[in-house]
Amino acid sequence: MARSPGLRRSALLQRAVALFDDHRYERLASISVAHLYNLRRARGYLERRRHWTKTKGQTIAIGVRRAPAPQGRPGFIRIDSVHQGDEDGVKGLYHINAVDCVTQFEVVATCERLSEAYLLPVIETLLESFPFKILGFHADNGSEYINHVVAELLEKLCIEFTKSRPRHSNNNGLAETKNGAIVRKHLGYAHIPQRFASEVNALCRDFLNPYVNYHRPCFFAESITDAKGKTRKRYRLKDMMTPYEKLKSLPHAANCLKSGVTFEALDKRAAAISDNQAAQQLHEARKKLFQSINRRSKHAA
Repeated sequence: MARSPGLRRSALLQRAVALFDDHRYERLASISVAHLYNLRRARGYLERRRHWTKTKGQTIAIGVRRAPAPQGRPGFIRIDSVHQGDEDGVKGLYHINAVDCVTQFEVVATCERLSEAYLLPVIETLLESFPFKILGFHADNGSEYINHVVAELLEKLCIEFTKSRPRHSNNNGLAETKNGAIVRKHLGYAHIPQRFASEVNALCRDFLNPYVNYHRPCFFAESITDAKGKTRKRYRLKDMMTPYEKLKSLPHAANCLKSGVTFEALDKRAAAISDNQAAQQLHEARKKLFQSINRRSKHAA
């Protein structure tokens, strides 16, 4: 979870030196993150980065109303939608963000609208994009997911369908956290016309998803129970790893992979470029795409 960007940056610098032999970052690898925490508490930063929304509840007899129970197994994903802004009453495109509960392996896809014709093919592609078998599908109570079409698709694929419970705001908290830490951070809040959905989806598929899963370390909490029986979670630098590294560390992880997917092939993909190179490629591709969208949007206007 995106709880300490300062420690994450330290982890990235250490990985750059230790794994990719990039000695430009030797001095920065041991830099203190205390000042970064001070900056994150500044009023200007908080006003820009904190956004609160409320979810409207609905009563529909589709899906099981409970939290996922992965029991340490990958393949139980949480899914949520992110709207890319309105402009003059015109809706922008939508991002579909799916995150695995255990490994934090994440796939972001983009579609024009949340109607059946546009959303269902994106969900099918999204489920196929995970390297491991999908066992569970958890959503909030939005009608784009809680409907008979999606339920039939999941039943056909033998995927457990669960949905958030009332007065349990953290049931889909992992996906909502990633909405801000990944989708909003890299794709912003500004309006993007729906006609550019396929191009933004290509950016997510080719650059954003590989960077997030193979090159961006995440926190994985350690649960500690004290003498009074109270459980606390600790997020330590030594426990940070990429979603792919977390997947490999799980017991019997190879048995969870889809048919035809091997860790040898995934290892080659993860080691093809360094963390910084992946981030730079994402930055350049995003900049080029956004400049193109801005130019064509103004020309059309």
